[in-house]
Amino acid sequence: RRTTPWHSLRHPAQPCKMKVLMVCTSNSALGSTDKKTGMWLEEYCAPYFTFKDAGHSVTVASPKGGAPPIDAGSEADNFLSAYTKRHSEDEESKQVMATTTRLDTVNAAEYDAVFFPGGHGPLWDLVEDPVSISLIEAFWAAGKPVASVCHGVACLKNAKGPDGEALTKGKRMTAFTNAEEAAVGLTAVVPFLIEDTFKALGADFSCGADWAPHVVVHGKLVTGQNPASSEQTAKELLKVM
Repeated sequence: RRTTPWHSLRHPAQPCKMKVLMVCTSNSALGSTDKKTGMWLEEYCAPYFTFKDAGHSVTVASPKGGAPPIDAGSEADNFLSAYTKRHSEDEESKQVMATTTRLDTVNAAEYDAVFFPGGHGPLWDLVEDPVSISLIEAFWAAGKPVASVCHGVACLKNAKGPDGEALTKGKRMTAFTNAEEAAVGLTAVVPFLIEDTFKALGADFSCGADWAPHVVVHGKLVTGQNPASSEQTAKELLKVM
């Protein structure tokens, strides 16, 4: 006679594989200076591998497609991490980064969440990119999570919710702060200060300690303050998903 409860015979629930869209900059120019910028490597690598290790599929897109420019500063020894090292040794990860999908070919309906890495690059392309803005609005209107870290949060600046108000109005959030921008000497170079801009849009903006991890979750909106917040931002997105 069987004495094992019927429910213990069922297979344990398996995590649902979901599709995450990561959107990277295609811009390498640091404003009107003769210096270069791009995507901050840790802000891509930590989330990418966090999503992959959780069993989800990841598609990476950018306005121009192909390889996004990498901010050389993020490849300095003091900014490298276990995730960036893993990327440098992972042929699949390198191939994915080198062959990003053109953003204007992406259909938001095919994905479960969107994530924007930072680096200063997005301030001059994704922030004003109508395709990027429309994608953010489509994810939000569909009740899907929208996540970003550091300067990637700036991509939310022009997005609106279904009510026509700024998407971030009344939302708890964070991003690269005024103090951190001043610390890297780019206050007069960037087209706007992210902290000031989102406060003016009505967001409930909070700051953690400079360069320390700080992540804020408000419903389906997940934001991280700086490069050190990259992994935690991705993990919080997984919880929301």
